[in-house]
Amino acid sequence: MRIAVVLSTYNAPERLEPTLIGYAAQAFKDFELIVADDGSTETTRDLIRSVTRHYELSIRHVWQSDEGFRKCRILNQAVLATRADYLVFSDGDCIPRPDFVATHLRLAQPGRFLSGGYFKLTPTSSSWISAEAISSGRATDAEWLLAHGTPSSLKLMKLRAQGWRASLLNAVTPTRPTWNGHNSSCWRRDALAVNGFDERMGYWAQDREFGERLVNAGIRGRQIRYSAICVHLHHERPYKTAASRERNLRIRRETRLRRAKWTDHGIFKIPEPLRERVPLAVASDVVVESFGT
Repeated sequence: MRIAVVLSTYNAPERLEPTLIGYAAQAFKDFELIVADDGSTETTRDLIRSVTRHYELSIRHVWQSDEGFRKCRILNQAVLATRADYLVFSDGDCIPRPDFVATHLRLAQPGRFLSGGYFKLTPTSSSWISAEAISSGRATDAEWLLAHGTPSSLKLMKLRAQGWRASLLNAVTPTRPTWNGHNSSCWRRDALAVNGFDERMGYWAQDREFGERLVNAGIRGRQIRYSAICVHLHHERPYKTAASRERNLRIRRETRLRRAKWTDHGIFKIPEPLRERVPLAVASDVVVESFGT
């Protein structure tokens, strides 16, 4: 089957670059890489071009103009921009372990979505991340991170667990499988069936509502937080607001109350019964460019 990785980004080339190098270092190479760009300046486009020249990587850049936080809309446009059967979603500040894409592909099942995990880096450990550390796999190695500014913690088990130990920890963790924007995957047909991401959502757990509609539609989550891992680069979040948090919580409460499977504010801006009449194409104001081999 065809698989695509969708990365969200906005004006953070210094974090996107190490993330892209992480995908160049994947053990499994046969995947499409899409950068869903919520209005970055030309600096991000120039970075993508540079990375594809230096690494064996091809990237599709899906860009919309900057009109405030519209991550959900650009993710929907990325879904429309690919014909891959299976979609892995992450963020442009999350460096994947070398087995990241292969693990999502191996564990994909009909009627399920996968809920992966991440490990937050400290400011100090983030500063030590280099292209060489990423390409060698050390950037996602617990012992290397301990030696480079990461305090000892039980959370390092996410990076240490392998094979059957990771499977056991996935099975016994009390954390429910939810849709996490930094590391989750589903079938493209299932994303379309629930009308993608709700574009009313601002920042703050906006991805969770998409997963809740998948569950309402009978697509159950599977916990793989110890098997599919990425490390999250440290940075501040000045775009957090109490108003966007409250709006998102209100939309999620409505979704749960109605057990909604569909949103009228997603990919298709029409009632669900009319969906089949609309062509699957990106919006006219969205720019799609391909870089690399």
